[in-house]
Amino acid sequence: MTTAPHHPAVEEIWSWLSAVPDPEIPVISLVDLGIIRDVSWQDGTLVVKVTPTYSGCPATSVINFEIEKALRGHGVADLRLERQLSPAWTTDWISAEGRAKLRRYGIAPPVAGTACGGGVLSNPVVACPRCGSSNTEMVSRFGSTPCKAGYRCRDCLEPFDYFKCI
Repeated sequence: MTTAPHHPAVEEIWSWLSAVPDPEIPVISLVDLGIIRDVSWQDGTLVVKVTPTYSGCPATSVINFEIEKALRGHGVADLRLERQLSPAWTTDWISAEGRAKLRRYGIAPPVAGTACGGGVLSNPVVACPRCGSSNTEMVSRFGSTPCKAGYRCRDCLEPFDYFKCI
């Protein structure tokens, strides 16, 4: 007698994935970042659709490795990761919890409503993640990673990264 393999519920798989940290900003998960777009069982294979933050993101292979490692660690044997490029990822997909985690970590989250219409090249009013002041200035279009810009608070004088809007 053979038994069908156990397939964990999709909700449980989302829960596991919510514990997989982003390799560049480990205080937020890949689910918080909004790059895991779908999880489903297809003919006994777990299919996870992942949208990279941008096509040249150097962390993409590490992200895929960490997803696979986490799921295999929970006993998922038959797994396929699919890259989903359309629609393109946007910072609007970062969860509210993810934005709060970024702020607590000292990174200003993307300013709401600036993801479309020149968010990368515009200079939005960015609140300092340390003191909350909006009296800030951009000091560099690039921060510690290409997806961040360098800012400084004019009130508390602390430098900080701003997660650019895309």
